[in-house]
Amino acid sequence: QVQLVESGGGLVQPGGSLRLSCAASGSIFVRFYAMGWYRQAPGKQRELVAVITSGGSTNYEDSVKGRFTISRDNAKNTVYLQMNSLKPEETAVYYCNAKRSPVDSWGQGTQVTVSA
Repeated sequence: QVQLVESGGGLVQPGGSLRLSCAASGSIFVRFYAMGWYRQAPGKQRELVAVITSGGSTNYEDSVKGRFTISRDNAKNTVYLQMNSLKPEETAVYYCNAKRSPVDSWGQGTQVTVSA
């Protein structure tokens, strides 16, 4: 069984920064999984923001390239999303995901609100 717990969300002003954390526990070592961050804004579909593969490759949604960075700490079994220059339209619930067939697990989400 895999448990993912997100933290680090909150209220931030436009242009500000936040770092989200996703702590994994149970039958998972994050270095062997594709770990992703997704977000879902009210009334919109969940979308992929960033992913880091088991090989360490990273990929980002176009609108966050150059501003967001996904990383992982294998010793802490934790994945991070550093978000800089945040925009109001990035207000959403941010979810952590772990994929390695047949596992496809989600955390409960953390709210990020970008507002003045």
